[in-house]
Amino acid sequence: MTTTALVTGANKGIGYEIAAGLGRLGWAVGVGARDDARREDAVARLRADGVDAFEVPLDVTDDASVAAAAALLEERGGLDVLVNNAGVTGGGEQLPSTVDMDAVRAAVEVNVWGVIRLTNAVLPLLRRSPSPRIVNVSSGVGSLTRQAADDGSTGPLSAAYSPSKTYLNAVTLQYAKELKDTPILVNMMCPGFVATDLNGHRGTRTPAEGAQSAIRLATLPDDGPTGTYSDDDGPVPW
Repeated sequence: MTTTALVTGANKGIGYEIAAGLGRLGWAVGVGARDDARREDAVARLRADGVDAFEVPLDVTDDASVAAAAALLEERGGLDVLVNNAGVTGGGEQLPSTVDMDAVRAAVEVNVWGVIRLTNAVLPLLRRSPSPRIVNVSSGVGSLTRQAADDGSTGPLSAAYSPSKTYLNAVTLQYAKELKDTPILVNMMCPGFVATDLNGHRGTRTPAEGAQSAIRLATLPDDGPTGTYSDDDGPVPW
């Protein structure tokens, strides 16, 4: 039986490399993206590399789009692994005293509410999988321990992006606790400072390097951990 994964934001960057890595395992990989042209191009490139990729039109901020994506996966036979990778910074300077509330709203809408919306829509499919996994792409900047250290490791002050990842971490833990008596393993990872559109390609790691922890968590054995927060070097402090 072929394992099927859905990777959101998979038309470029880390998401694309996660899709490519899972596809090289012989998995069928749904490329979730809202931009039709970019999604189609990503699927074409993955297929050219031998990946069994398919398009999943998906805007995680839209209820109807998410419902349609879940229905598409149902029609294809189900889902085994969900990788919630889609994310935004919220844009602009994010000093707490002057932050644009639209920036905060945008970051939370995609990075947190979008994850909840999509996860809940596909949970019935995951419950039918023999080895279901949920991987949430977080960030080290969501670590309260690292934020409190005030050593510059979490970048500039951020009242939108960083707190949205802290929120995502908390929500992920709640899913892990709710699903602890099921086969569904729920974990989150930090890809590191990866050169992507999100940071203007200022990162020091490649998207392929940033994808590795997500691939590791997507392929955990059935007795693997749940409710963890890690990067390539191991656990990330809360």
